[in-house]
Amino acid sequence: MKFQERDQLCVGHFSDLHYSPGNLVEADRCFGFAVDDAIAAGCDAYVISGDSTDHRLDAHSPAFSGLARRVHRLACAAPVLMLQGTFSHEPPGTLDVFRFVGGEVCPVYVADRIHQVALSRGEFIASHGSVFTIEELDEIAETHGDPKVVFTCVPTVNKATLAAAVGVSNAATAVGDHLAAYLAAAGAINRLLREQGIRTIGVSHGTVNGCQTEHGVPMAGFDHEFTIGSLFGADCDAFMLGHIHRAQQWEREGRVVAYPGSIGRFHYGEIGAKGYLRWNIELGQVTATLMETPARETVCVDFDGPPDMARLAEVAAGAADKFVRIRWSINEEHRQLVDRDAVQALFRDSAEVKIEARILPAVRSRAEGISRAASLPEKLGRWGELTGVDTGPLVDRLSQLQNLDAQSIADGVLANLADLDIPQPAPSAAEMQSALPASVPPVAPVQKSAALDWLNDDLFAAEAA
Repeated sequence: MKFQERDQLCVGHFSDLHYSPGNLVEADRCFGFAVDDAIAAGCDAYVISGDSTDHRLDAHSPAFSGLARRVHRLACAAPVLMLQGTFSHEPPGTLDVFRFVGGEVCPVYVADRIHQVALSRGEFIASHGSVFTIEELDEIAETHGDPKVVFTCVPTVNKATLAAAVGVSNAATAVGDHLAAYLAAAGAINRLLREQGIRTIGVSHGTVNGCQTEHGVPMAGFDHEFTIGSLFGADCDAFMLGHIHRAQQWEREGRVVAYPGSIGRFHYGEIGAKGYLRWNIELGQVTATLMETPARETVCVDFDGPPDMARLAEVAAGAADKFVRIRWSINEEHRQLVDRDAVQALFRDSAEVKIEARILPAVRSRAEGISRAASLPEKLGRWGELTGVDTGPLVDRLSQLQNLDAQSIADGVLANLADLDIPQPAPSAAEMQSALPASVPPVAPVQKSAALDWLNDDLFAAEAA
């Protein structure tokens, strides 16, 4: 097989579009910008490396039709390869319809199994097995011409199927081991292709051990799909990844492994720029440049306690048209001290205000030794000792509740009231007059003293008089 060396290859790489009803505005604004920019740059091919949707979508939904229009526009300019992403975001079969939305000349290829696929004269030709054989490559060269590029496709692996084969306890590490073995086998073919001047590109959706999430958290452990060593072991000029929402890349001997990150900002607290990668692939020299999209701006404000209104006012002054999340923690007994309406009013010019208040419940600890007391009166007495409360009257009433019925308790309370010397109120003038004989004239009402009322009278007016 003889291939001739190619000139520079330009590829537009998009990932984690997450089209859904909730993300439609952000996803379509950012992906639409990226599509226009990539087409204007004259890319030779386009790759979407998984999670094009956020979950299962109806074919007639606005989110699905919006995504289809964008993909169709790409396919009118150059061939498009779409990779199967996470099953929770893209259930198997979700991408099948995109096979039919290709342009007039350029196809849309859906990679939903582990295999290799060659792009020759605008047509995708898939390997029968997981990698091309020499005979298959010779047949492609004879019938379609020399491939422009060969893709090694590794879509999301079904871990449930693997767990059924190797056991649940071994499934986590078995995924990485199996993928590393496959990439090493694909590397033998890719080295042969690169020696003959054919560009080679790896496309996958998964986690690289040691990468960082969009919140800056390192992904370290034994249950990730790839290591950097296994990806470079595939011997591809470029390895295009999806799944992690933060843009990052690694370089070795002129070859590059990279995530473009999500096309837009779908969660609060994400760090780093958002965009797509524009790859320029030459033999022995690859570059991946992040082209930023107009992702929405988010502002996150956290308080360890009640919110500081003065600080919120400062933040609100620069938060017009931005998405704002405010968090605070407050004790349960003080929750009414925060005026949520006032906080909302400060950010009335923001695109969105999300308030997350964490209410800390009051913690009540049991008295030491109370569980060892044999009876309820003893428990009550123990509590009184620890809290400094005289529990004698409480114990007496508790004994009544335990030993007497309701009527007996009520009779006892009434008897105690009868024994009390309660002073009677003085009779009124009307009551005193009614008690006198009819011949006695009515008692004249007591006139108000002419003496000066020092509390209410005008002292200066009195002196003037």
